[in-house]
Amino acid sequence: MKIFLIVVCCAVLAVMLYVTISASLNQDIVSATRQLWPDPWFRATLADAYCGFLFFWLWVAWREKSLAKSILWFVLIMTLGNIAMAGYLLLQLRRWQPAEGIDSLLRGKHAGNRS
Repeated sequence: MKIFLIVVCCAVLAVMLYVTISASLNQDIVSATRQLWPDPWFRATLADAYCGFLFFWLWVAWREKSLAKSILWFVLIMTLGNIAMAGYLLLQLRRWQPAEGIDSLLRGKHAGNRS
């Protein structure tokens, strides 16, 4: 399971880096946003992505022990999106021992706390 999760995270990271760099070389984000903003599907997709980022960050903030780390991950997730999310999960997978169970990966500092 750990290897599978690492492969998925690396694939997401590679795809997102490729499409982000390719898009950046083609057009800057400010002019692209100006051009795309009138399209309601663009706004819906953007809202959907950022709501997903927020939900992921809530899990990160719950797992993290310090407010400073939670704030740092908020900024990274909101600015880098799935790149930061894949990076966060790769960091957690590096520390995770499958023998501890998936619960320890998902709950982090709360793994021993069953409430």
